[in-house]
Amino acid sequence: MSKPAVSHTLGVAVLAFGGIVAATMQTLVVPILGELPEILGTSASNASWVVTVTLLTAAVATPIAGRLGDQHGKRRMLIACTIPLCSGSVLAAVATSLPLMLVGRGLQGMGAGLVPLGISAMRDIMPPEKLNTAVALMSASLGIGGALGLPLAATVAQYGSWRALFWVSAVLSLVAAVLIRLILPVPASPGRAGSGFDFVGALGLSTGLAALLLAVSKGADWGWSSGMTLGLFGTATIVLLTWAWWELRTTEPMVDLRTTARPQVLLTNAASVVVGFSMMASSLIVPQLLQLPERTGHGLGKSMLVAGLVMAPGGLAMMAVAPVAGRISTKFGPKVTLLTGCLIVAAGYLASLYLMDSVATLMAVVIVISGGIGFAYGAMPALIMGAVPATETAAANGFNALMRSIGTSASSAVVGLVLSQMTVTIGPMSIPSEDGFRTGLLIGGLAALLAALITLAIPCRRPAEQPSTSTGVSAETSQIPTHVKESNS
Repeated sequence: MSKPAVSHTLGVAVLAFGGIVAATMQTLVVPILGELPEILGTSASNASWVVTVTLLTAAVATPIAGRLGDQHGKRRMLIACTIPLCSGSVLAAVATSLPLMLVGRGLQGMGAGLVPLGISAMRDIMPPEKLNTAVALMSASLGIGGALGLPLAATVAQYGSWRALFWVSAVLSLVAAVLIRLILPVPASPGRAGSGFDFVGALGLSTGLAALLLAVSKGADWGWSSGMTLGLFGTATIVLLTWAWWELRTTEPMVDLRTTARPQVLLTNAASVVVGFSMMASSLIVPQLLQLPERTGHGLGKSMLVAGLVMAPGGLAMMAVAPVAGRISTKFGPKVTLLTGCLIVAAGYLASLYLMDSVATLMAVVIVISGGIGFAYGAMPALIMGAVPATETAAANGFNALMRSIGTSASSAVVGLVLSQMTVTIGPMSIPSEDGFRTGLLIGGLAALLAALITLAIPCRRPAEQPSTSTGVSAETSQIPTHVKESNS
């Protein structure tokens, strides 16, 4: 006898909560970065690895978690992702040295697979007419967690112990695991019986990504022409090309590159890289503008807490537009939603060039850009799921999330380079100039326009032409597993 179906709204809420918890790990330590060298007895350069290691492990773990979700069931892997998230938080909370903190932060990054797995699980458990809205909310949880995590972390760090940041994240991770177990008791997918795991592909992808993202994120510190940076770029190129050769020849690939090469998937992933790039530009520039001293002429002299509070409405904007994005995708197709989001982001960046002089105007810019990102992020999984078999949904969404991560890492490197080169000297300090900030914002806007152009090239059918219009899933891939239908009837 099957268990009664849970409320769809409750299921979405639980999955979105897990995604938001995982996403907060990206900004969790930002408020205490200045204190980490003293806390851990290390240099500022070494302390920066506390952020970098989380991004690296998240990028590597996400596609692997997606593949395992397709094979062994998404609910099982959702719970599995909360284990390193919780244990890593505990390790970071008790850390007294850099190595232990790095292990903890690395484990926290492994929880990033919650987002693409949650998106894929929704395809199995949601009715078609509600799927697009649910996916939009889950996909936006990446931005929501990052935006809301910053002011919450700043508040805890300012008025309490820094260790409380990690104890709170450990508790939230445990709550997410319990809720997933209780609210989603029936496996969302039967998995692929008899399929093997591509250990060679996983190792190759992990090694290539680690080398690439290390070179991108640390190139400015080491020097873009240094032997270390060039060596990592060379290693990444060789390893990833070898990995692609292997994936095309193995019977159970880590990532099905033939599916990934389909125009709808390929161009959606390309747009994801550029949208991720565009999103990160504002996240890097606006907090710096808010915190620079007023005597610079373009800084607003606000605290980290105020800066976090200014960024927080961006997360709320993403949450607010999710239902709208879902309805647009259902009626007109996710391609229209993605294009709309890219154009909104571009408009936000254009406005930002003239609205840099007050807290209120910068907050308005953040809301507009974040709203556009919410539209774009909500459409990407629908486009991906409309072009891949149901048995590859989690892996394909995991790879798409990886593309976004590569975009944000590239943006951090490019915008960081611009701000480091376009500076003014005030007393003993060398700080980014107003022209440097404007250039960074312009680059973010141009990236959004490029994403819009890529979106126009996506060969996506109109909803009326698709057998399963509200999901954006083709007839080949829209079948929900029989046991899930029965459990939800």
